[in-house]
Amino acid sequence: MSSSSVWPELPYHAWKDTCATLQLWTQIVGKIRLVQTPWLNHSWHVVLYVSARGLTTSPIPFNDRSFQLDFDFLDNVLRVSTSDGGQKDVELCPRTVADFYADLMRSLSELGIKVRINELPNEIPDAIRFSEDHVHASYDREFAQRFWRILAQSTLVLGRFRTSFIGKCSPVHFFWGSFDLAVTRFSGRRAPPFPAGGGSVPNMPEAVVLDAYSHEVSSAGFWPGGQGIDYPAFYSYAAPSPPGFATAPIRPAQAFWNPDLNQHLLPYDAVRTAGDPEQALMEFLISTYEAAASAGNWDRAALESPLGVPGVPRKV
Repeated sequence: MSSSSVWPELPYHAWKDTCATLQLWTQIVGKIRLVQTPWLNHSWHVVLYVSARGLTTSPIPFNDRSFQLDFDFLDNVLRVSTSDGGQKDVELCPRTVADFYADLMRSLSELGIKVRINELPNEIPDAIRFSEDHVHASYDREFAQRFWRILAQSTLVLGRFRTSFIGKCSPVHFFWGSFDLAVTRFSGRRAPPFPAGGGSVPNMPEAVVLDAYSHEVSSAGFWPGGQGIDYPAFYSYAAPSPPGFATAPIRPAQAFWNPDLNQHLLPYDAVRTAGDPEQALMEFLISTYEAAASAGNWDRAALESPLGVPGVPRKV
Protein backbone atom coordinates (compact mmCIF):
# COMPACT_ATOMS: atom_id res chain seq x y z
CA MET A 1 0.00 0.00 0.00
CA SER A 2 1.43 3.41 -0.97
CA SER A 3 2.09 6.12 1.61
CA SER A 4 -0.58 8.28 -0.06
CA SER A 5 -3.24 5.70 0.79
CA VAL A 6 -1.85 4.99 4.27
CA TRP A 7 -1.46 8.72 4.99
CA PRO A 8 -4.05 10.29 2.63
CA GLU A 9 -4.63 13.99 2.05
CA LEU A 10 -7.20 15.55 4.38
CA PRO A 11 -7.63 19.24 3.49
CA TYR A 12 -9.80 20.65 6.24
CA HIS A 13 -11.65 23.15 4.01
CA ALA A 14 -12.76 20.32 1.71
CA TRP A 15 -14.48 18.26 4.38
CA LYS A 16 -15.14 20.64 7.28
CA ASP A 17 -18.92 20.24 6.94
CA THR A 18 -18.65 16.45 7.04
CA CYS A 19 -16.20 16.79 9.92
CA ALA A 20 -18.68 18.90 11.89
CA THR A 21 -21.54 16.46 11.29
CA LEU A 22 -19.41 13.43 12.11
CA GLN A 23 -18.22 15.01 15.34
CA LEU A 24 -21.84 15.45 16.44
CA TRP A 25 -22.66 11.84 15.52
CA THR A 26 -19.70 10.62 17.60
CA GLN A 27 -20.89 12.80 20.49
CA ILE A 28 -24.26 11.06 20.46
CA VAL A 29 -22.55 7.66 20.57
CA GLY A 30 -20.05 8.78 23.21
CA LYS A 31 -22.79 10.19 25.43
CA ILE A 32 -24.59 6.84 25.29
CA ARG A 33 -21.46 5.18 26.62
CA LEU A 34 -21.10 7.95 29.23
CA VAL A 35 -24.53 7.43 30.82
CA GLN A 36 -24.11 3.64 31.04
CA THR A 37 -20.53 3.40 32.33
CA PRO A 38 -19.14 4.09 35.83
CA TRP A 39 -16.86 7.12 35.98
CA LEU A 40 -13.20 6.39 35.33
CA ASN A 41 -10.42 8.86 36.08
CA HIS A 42 -9.81 11.53 33.42
CA SER A 43 -13.06 10.57 31.62
CA TRP A 44 -11.45 7.46 30.15
CA HIS A 45 -14.83 5.69 30.40
CA VAL A 46 -16.43 7.83 27.68
CA VAL A 47 -13.86 7.50 24.89
CA LEU A 48 -14.04 5.69 21.57
CA TYR A 49 -11.31 3.41 20.24
CA VAL A 50 -9.96 3.05 16.72
CA SER A 51 -10.93 -0.30 15.21
CA ALA A 52 -10.07 -2.23 12.05
CA ARG A 53 -13.09 -0.63 10.34
CA GLY A 54 -13.68 2.66 12.15
CA LEU A 55 -14.40 3.65 15.74
CA THR A 56 -15.91 1.58 18.53
CA THR A 57 -17.27 2.11 22.01
CA SER A 58 -16.20 -1.41 23.11
CA PRO A 59 -18.86 -3.29 25.17
CA ILE A 60 -21.26 -1.07 27.16
CA PRO A 61 -23.12 -2.57 30.15
CA PHE A 62 -26.92 -2.64 30.12
CA ASN A 63 -28.63 -4.59 32.93
CA ASP A 64 -27.58 -8.24 32.46
CA ARG A 65 -26.53 -7.65 28.83
CA SER A 66 -24.02 -5.52 26.99
CA PHE A 67 -24.10 -3.71 23.68
CA GLN A 68 -21.58 -2.06 21.40
CA LEU A 69 -21.71 0.78 18.88
CA ASP A 70 -19.32 0.66 15.93
CA PHE A 71 -18.74 3.28 13.27
CA ASP A 72 -17.88 1.23 10.17
CA PHE A 73 -16.37 3.58 7.60
CA LEU A 74 -15.98 0.79 5.03
CA ASP A 75 -19.67 -0.17 4.99
CA ASN A 76 -20.72 3.37 6.05
CA VAL A 77 -22.98 2.30 8.88
CA LEU A 78 -23.14 2.68 12.63
CA ARG A 79 -23.60 -0.93 13.75
CA VAL A 80 -25.47 -1.58 17.00
CA SER A 81 -24.72 -5.06 18.39
CA THR A 82 -25.94 -6.75 21.58
CA SER A 83 -24.48 -9.62 23.58
CA ASP A 84 -27.61 -11.72 22.95
CA GLY A 85 -27.19 -11.59 19.17
CA GLY A 86 -29.23 -8.53 18.23
CA GLN A 87 -28.01 -6.17 15.53
CA LYS A 88 -29.18 -3.00 13.79
CA ASP A 89 -27.44 -0.75 11.27
CA VAL A 90 -27.84 3.01 11.14
CA GLU A 91 -26.79 4.36 7.75
CA LEU A 92 -23.98 6.91 7.51
CA CYS A 93 -25.03 9.17 4.66
CA PRO A 94 -25.97 12.83 4.11
CA ARG A 95 -28.63 13.23 6.82
CA THR A 96 -29.32 15.67 9.62
CA VAL A 97 -28.06 15.13 13.13
CA ALA A 98 -31.69 15.05 14.26
CA ASP A 99 -32.48 12.24 11.83
CA PHE A 100 -29.39 10.24 12.80
CA TYR A 101 -30.21 10.69 16.49
CA ALA A 102 -33.82 9.55 16.04
CA ASP A 103 -32.77 6.52 13.96
CA LEU A 104 -30.15 5.44 16.50
CA MET A 105 -32.48 5.82 19.48
CA ARG A 106 -35.18 3.90 17.63
CA SER A 107 -32.73 1.12 16.78
CA LEU A 108 -31.61 0.85 20.40
CA SER A 109 -35.20 0.72 21.60
CA GLU A 110 -36.05 -2.05 19.14
CA LEU A 111 -33.16 -4.04 20.63
CA GLY A 112 -34.59 -3.53 24.13
CA ILE A 113 -32.05 -0.85 25.12
CA LYS A 114 -33.59 2.32 26.46
CA VAL A 115 -31.17 5.15 27.29
CA ARG A 116 -31.49 8.90 27.74
CA ILE A 117 -28.64 11.31 27.21
CA ASN A 118 -27.96 15.01 27.61
CA GLU A 119 -28.69 16.22 24.08
CA LEU A 120 -26.55 19.34 24.23
CA PRO A 121 -23.16 18.82 22.50
CA ASN A 122 -19.99 19.39 24.51
CA GLU A 123 -17.02 21.60 23.63
CA ILE A 124 -18.84 23.16 20.68
CA PRO A 125 -19.88 26.84 20.59
CA ASP A 126 -23.47 27.70 19.69
CA ALA A 127 -24.49 24.08 20.29
CA ILE A 128 -27.85 22.78 19.07
CA ARG A 129 -29.68 19.93 20.79
CA PHE A 130 -29.28 16.73 18.80
CA SER A 131 -33.01 16.20 18.27
CA GLU A 132 -33.36 19.76 16.96
CA ASP A 133 -30.24 19.94 14.76
CA HIS A 134 -31.39 20.19 11.16
CA VAL A 135 -28.34 22.31 10.27
CA HIS A 136 -25.53 19.73 10.18
CA ALA A 137 -26.29 17.18 7.48
CA SER A 138 -23.11 16.56 5.48
CA TYR A 139 -21.39 13.23 4.98
CA ASP A 140 -18.71 12.55 2.36
CA ARG A 141 -17.81 8.85 2.47
CA GLU A 142 -14.37 9.34 0.95
CA PHE A 143 -13.26 11.94 3.48
CA ALA A 144 -14.75 10.04 6.42
CA GLN A 145 -12.74 7.00 5.37
CA ARG A 146 -9.58 9.07 4.90
CA PHE A 147 -10.01 10.45 8.41
CA TRP A 148 -10.35 6.94 9.83
CA ARG A 149 -7.28 5.71 7.93
CA ILE A 150 -5.23 8.53 9.43
CA LEU A 151 -6.54 7.65 12.89
CA ALA A 152 -5.69 3.99 12.32
CA GLN A 153 -2.13 4.70 11.19
CA SER A 154 -1.59 7.29 13.93
CA THR A 155 -2.83 4.81 16.53
CA LEU A 156 -0.08 2.37 15.52
CA VAL A 157 2.61 5.02 16.02
CA LEU A 158 1.10 6.39 19.24
CA GLY A 159 0.77 2.83 20.52
CA ARG A 160 4.43 2.09 19.87
CA PHE A 161 5.38 5.39 21.50
CA ARG A 162 3.33 4.37 24.55
CA THR A 163 5.48 1.24 25.08
CA SER A 164 8.47 3.30 26.22
CA PHE A 165 6.69 4.58 29.34
CA ILE A 166 6.09 2.43 32.43
CA GLY A 167 4.40 5.09 34.55
CA LYS A 168 0.67 5.77 34.43
CA CYS A 169 -0.38 6.23 30.82
CA SER A 170 -3.74 6.36 29.07
CA PRO A 171 -4.70 3.99 26.28
CA VAL A 172 -4.59 5.47 22.79
CA HIS A 173 -8.17 6.66 22.56
CA PHE A 174 -10.49 9.07 20.79
CA PHE A 175 -12.23 11.93 22.61
CA TRP A 176 -15.50 12.84 20.89
CA GLY A 177 -15.84 16.17 22.70
CA SER A 178 -12.69 17.68 21.25
CA PHE A 179 -12.71 15.21 18.32
CA ASP A 180 -9.10 14.15 18.72
CA LEU A 181 -6.98 11.04 19.11
CA ALA A 182 -4.83 11.15 22.24
CA VAL A 183 -2.36 9.36 24.47
CA THR A 184 -1.43 10.90 27.83
CA ARG A 185 1.51 10.24 30.15
CA PHE A 186 1.53 11.17 33.85
CA SER A 187 4.43 12.20 36.07
CA GLY A 188 2.76 10.66 39.13
CA ARG A 189 2.46 14.01 40.93
CA ARG A 190 -0.72 15.94 41.60
CA ALA A 191 -1.10 19.18 39.66
CA PRO A 192 -2.13 22.55 41.04
CA PRO A 193 -5.91 23.09 40.75
CA PHE A 194 -6.92 23.90 37.20
CA PRO A 195 -8.04 27.54 36.73
CA ALA A 196 -11.56 28.13 38.04
CA GLY A 197 -14.23 27.73 35.40
CA GLY A 198 -12.19 25.27 33.35
CA GLY A 199 -11.04 27.91 30.89
CA SER A 200 -13.28 28.72 27.97
CA VAL A 201 -14.44 25.25 26.89
CA PRO A 202 -18.13 25.50 25.89
CA ASN A 203 -20.60 23.31 27.78
CA MET A 204 -17.94 21.56 29.85
CA PRO A 205 -18.66 21.06 33.58
CA GLU A 206 -15.87 22.33 35.80
CA ALA A 207 -15.75 19.01 37.67
CA VAL A 208 -14.83 17.23 34.42
CA VAL A 209 -11.97 19.65 33.74
CA LEU A 210 -10.68 19.35 37.30
CA ASP A 211 -10.65 15.56 37.00
CA ALA A 212 -8.94 15.66 33.61
CA TYR A 213 -6.04 17.75 34.89
CA SER A 214 -5.80 16.56 38.49
CA HIS A 215 -2.25 15.30 37.86
CA GLU A 216 0.70 16.50 35.77
CA VAL A 217 0.49 15.31 32.18
CA SER A 218 2.26 15.23 28.87
CA SER A 219 -0.34 14.58 26.19
CA ALA A 220 -0.04 14.14 22.44
CA GLY A 221 -2.35 13.24 19.59
CA PHE A 222 -4.04 14.19 16.35
CA TRP A 223 -7.00 16.32 15.38
CA PRO A 224 -8.37 17.03 11.91
CA GLY A 225 -8.62 20.82 12.17
CA GLY A 226 -10.82 23.44 13.73
CA GLN A 227 -10.32 24.71 17.28
CA GLY A 228 -8.24 27.61 16.04
CA ILE A 229 -6.43 26.00 13.09
CA ASP A 230 -7.71 25.27 9.59
CA TYR A 231 -5.55 22.22 8.84
CA PRO A 232 -5.05 18.77 10.39
CA ALA A 233 -2.18 18.51 12.86
CA PHE A 234 -0.48 16.47 15.51
CA TYR A 235 -0.22 18.23 18.86
CA SER A 236 1.64 17.92 22.14
CA TYR A 237 1.09 19.86 25.35
CA ALA A 238 1.99 19.70 29.03
CA ALA A 239 -0.36 20.58 31.86
CA PRO A 240 0.69 22.49 33.77
CA SER A 241 3.06 23.82 31.14
CA PRO A 242 6.52 24.10 32.77
CA PRO A 243 8.89 27.02 32.11
CA GLY A 244 11.07 26.29 29.09
CA PHE A 245 8.67 23.85 27.43
CA ALA A 246 7.55 26.33 24.78
CA THR A 247 11.10 27.16 23.70
CA ALA A 248 12.57 23.65 23.81
CA PRO A 249 14.04 22.29 20.55
CA ILE A 250 11.46 20.01 18.90
CA ARG A 251 11.80 17.64 15.97
CA PRO A 252 11.16 17.51 13.04
CA ALA A 253 11.92 20.96 11.70
CA GLN A 254 8.32 21.65 10.63
CA ALA A 255 7.08 21.50 14.23
CA PHE A 256 6.40 24.79 16.00
CA TRP A 257 4.94 26.30 19.17
CA ASN A 258 1.44 27.74 18.91
CA PRO A 259 1.04 30.33 21.70
CA ASP A 260 -2.72 30.64 21.20
CA LEU A 261 -3.27 26.94 21.84
CA ASN A 262 -0.30 26.62 24.25
CA GLN A 263 0.87 23.55 22.36
CA HIS A 264 3.55 22.28 20.01
CA LEU A 265 2.06 21.47 16.60
CA LEU A 266 3.25 19.40 13.67
CA PRO A 267 1.11 19.88 10.55
CA TYR A 268 -0.25 16.60 9.28
CA ASP A 269 0.99 17.38 5.77
CA ALA A 270 4.57 17.48 7.10
CA VAL A 271 4.13 13.88 8.26
CA ARG A 272 2.19 12.74 5.19
CA THR A 273 4.85 14.00 2.77
CA ALA A 274 7.89 12.92 4.82
CA GLY A 275 10.17 10.23 3.44
CA ASP A 276 9.33 8.14 6.52
CA PRO A 277 6.02 9.42 7.97
CA GLU A 278 6.09 7.07 10.99
CA GLN A 279 9.60 8.19 11.93
CA ALA A 280 8.71 11.87 11.52
CA LEU A 281 5.73 11.47 13.85
CA MET A 282 7.74 9.44 16.36
CA GLU A 283 10.41 12.18 16.47
CA PHE A 284 7.72 14.70 17.30
CA LEU A 285 6.21 12.53 20.04
CA ILE A 286 9.55 11.74 21.64
CA SER A 287 11.04 15.24 21.46
CA THR A 288 7.93 16.96 22.85
CA TYR A 289 7.60 14.44 25.68
CA GLU A 290 11.30 14.80 26.55
CA ALA A 291 10.89 18.57 26.56
CA ALA A 292 7.90 18.39 28.91
CA ALA A 293 9.46 15.79 31.22
CA SER A 294 12.83 17.55 31.44
CA ALA A 295 11.36 21.02 31.97
CA GLY A 296 8.90 19.60 34.52
CA ASN A 297 11.58 17.64 36.43
CA TRP A 298 9.86 14.28 36.01
CA ASP A 299 11.61 11.21 37.43
CA ARG A 300 12.46 9.99 33.97
CA ALA A 301 14.71 7.14 35.10
CA ALA A 302 11.79 5.59 36.99
CA LEU A 303 9.16 6.26 34.32
CA GLU A 304 10.82 5.35 31.04
CA SER A 305 11.93 2.17 29.30
CA PRO A 306 13.09 1.21 25.78
CA LEU A 307 10.47 0.93 23.08
CA GLY A 308 8.69 -2.41 23.24
CA VAL A 309 9.49 -5.24 20.82
CA PRO A 310 6.85 -7.79 19.73
CA GLY A 311 7.19 -11.08 21.62
CA VAL A 312 10.01 -9.88 23.88
CA PRO A 313 9.18 -9.26 27.57
CA ARG A 314 10.43 -6.02 29.05
CA LYS A 315 13.67 -6.47 30.98
CA VAL A 316 13.29 -5.68 34.68
